[in-house]
Amino acid sequence: MHTKEEKMQAFGRFLDVLDALRANCPWDKKQTNESLRPNTIEETYELCDALIKNDIHDICKELGDVLLHICFYAKIAEEQEQFDMADVCNALTKKMITRHPHVYHPSQINAEDPKPLPFVPEETSPTSYTSPTSQTSITSVSQVLDNWEQIKLKEKDGNKSVLSGVPEALPSLIKAYRIQDKARHVGFDWEDRQDVWKKVREELEELEAELEKEDKERSTEELGDFLFSVINAARLYKLNPDNALEKTNRKFIDRFNYIEAHSIKIGKPLTAMTLEEMDQLWDEAKRNEKL
Repeated sequence: MHTKEEKMQAFGRFLDVLDALRANCPWDKKQTNESLRPNTIEETYELCDALIKNDIHDICKELGDVLLHICFYAKIAEEQEQFDMADVCNALTKKMITRHPHVYHPSQINAEDPKPLPFVPEETSPTSYTSPTSQTSITSVSQVLDNWEQIKLKEKDGNKSVLSGVPEALPSLIKAYRIQDKARHVGFDWEDRQDVWKKVREELEELEAELEKEDKERSTEELGDFLFSVINAARLYKLNPDNALEKTNRKFIDRFNYIEAHSIKIGKPLTAMTLEEMDQLWDEAKRNEKL
């Protein structure tokens, strides 16, 4: 692995290349926040795809693509004398220090009126800080997250309400998980996670009742409630529903592709195959997964 100095040199070279492209490349010259945004979304999804595949080579490559976009936005802002990459890094560093008082400033934990926290001197390593063994010390991941949310609400430019930090543009499944998780940090959650199954069954029964009535609007509403309750159950059992659904999506694609490949091999279109034939091939694909 590289030293800190080598990492800084590599980042510097990258910024030099970005500056040169912005000045000399016709395509890079004309880019704006608006024109880059769709590509940023695509690059983020490509990174997520590499992450779920655990493809180390692609993760490294896609991280670079996302980093390019982050620095490109900062470059555009610098040209307009709004802020630059140093401001981005400084703001992030200050925020991380403020939201980790158990590492940097243990005396600020649970403080009603936390004082502004200075940057930690460069020569001081965060690992040299040790939280005191007291009732205010933070020793678990759950405590860290709870404290993080409380600090965000107290920050001058932080969230104005508990749920305001959930981006509106998030995909619905991820948004539901984040909404529930943020509510949990302020104590709005099931005391016993097993109780959530009663809610799941209740929502399923209400959905089935509306489906029987063939009321599409009410059925849609109840379907949303049911899905929300299932996501809640997943969260309580520390399962990521988005990752779980994506794995199932990929599993379905692989199995269906197996059926389609077989139909091509025997010269029989999928539309001409019976459901029983397709089910047999589906089961065969499942067995092959275990080999």
